Amino acid sequence: MKDIKKILIANRGEIVQRAIRTIKEMGKKSVAVYSTGDKEASYLKQADEAVCIGPAKPSESYLNIPAIIAAAEMTGCDAIFPGYGFLSENQDFVEVCKLHNIKFIGPSVEVMEKMSDKAKAKEEMVKAGVPVVPGSKGCVTCIKEAKKIAKEIGYPIMAKAAAGGGGRGLRLIEDEEHFEQLYNAASTEALNAFGDGSMYLERFINKPRHIEVQVLGDSFGNAIHVGERDCSLQRRHQKVLEESPAVILDEDTRNKLLDIAVKATKYLKYEGAGTFEFLADDKQNFYFMEMNTRLQVEHPVSEMTSGLDIVEWMIRIAQGDKLPSQESIKRRGHSIECRITAEDPVTFLPCPGKVTQWMVPGGRNTRVDSHIYTNYVVPPYYDSMIAKLIVWGRDRTKAISIMKRALEEFEAEGIKTTIPFHRKMMDNVDFINNNYDTNYLDNHKG
Repeated sequence: MKDIKKILIANRGEIVQRAIRTIKEMGKKSVAVYSTGDKEASYLKQADEAVCIGPAKPSESYLNIPAIIAAAEMTGCDAIFPGYGFLSENQDFVEVCKLHNIKFIGPSVEVMEKMSDKAKAKEEMVKAGVPVVPGSKGCVTCIKEAKKIAKEIGYPIMAKAAAGGGGRGLRLIEDEEHFEQLYNAASTEALNAFGDGSMYLERFINKPRHIEVQVLGDSFGNAIHVGERDCSLQRRHQKVLEESPAVILDEDTRNKLLDIAVKATKYLKYEGAGTFEFLADDKQNFYFMEMNTRLQVEHPVSEMTSGLDIVEWMIRIAQGDKLPSQESIKRRGHSIECRITAEDPVTFLPCPGKVTQWMVPGGRNTRVDSHIYTNYVVPPYYDSMIAKLIVWGRDRTKAISIMKRALEEFEAEGIKTTIPFHRKMMDNVDFINNNYDTNYLDNHKG
């Protein structure tokens, strides 16, 4: 396979700037696309070329497949890097890229299809020998069948949208009395959000931790892991802070988890970067939840502890390079990432607007992934994340200390951000003592 020379980044925001840096370091050319709502984005000047693909509305720009393909062909790109969100897991987009002889930097349509439907993905993982949460075998077809299965699984249970994500189409059902009301509400929400109201059921894991494994697979059948991450600090099922490694795991459980993820990657014949997400209970049991067939927002913590550039390896895999051996990857220390969003730090409601002051922290082992600058206007049309602050320390205690210092240096004025929230978390006794689960923030508001 020939080397990739020019890459179009089919995304917006900090991931574009982050990708441009790696593309430049690899000696390749980059093309950024933008909507009219992003015409003042800083990375447009850093890319080798920039192409406007439509109005601010995502469906007319960042989700507009013909416009993106046209931009790639017009600028002579031989590959497209999708980032996360938007078209990153869109199977039609992958097919169109192939039709136009443009390399999609990610897994095949066949693998995406297997893992995109959560119920089907669970069936695949059972075949691969991965532990799964007890639940329905595939999608539930009617309310009567759903009630029967719920009784067999045992309450409390989770009703989940088969095509879901981001916490939508999800309900905790604690007893049979409230089953029908909550199940129908979840199905209706899923239908409105994803155009598919299909549901499946799983046993509810009490006080779970959200643990995920970063994997890479190449076209030669090789697969490696880049360690695990703890993403348990969430609000309404949305991650707000991630760290690596997951210190709640003992060494035997960690090794078992990583080994299973690598075996599943090989089973799928997976090519590119992917993430297996698990729920872990307080007895060191873990259960497969879903697989993200794309880059994750929190990938920097895996990069900081491993020394690997995951975006670089996505590109290298796409052009036919072999992965390094598992033994060559030496993980060390501890990394934490805080997602900085343009939101009220108490209510978490979006707060777009003009940034009148923007000064990011620096220092050893401190990284900021952001496209924001002073006088930039955060648009109201997109996700509210405006930066990721990532630090590394020799252990978790040191990483928390560095993050606390970095957050104190971070200046953002003109709009509300979640920087004050993260400062508060660095002093939170439960966080410091690693005594929390995925429901912690929802149960400790204010």
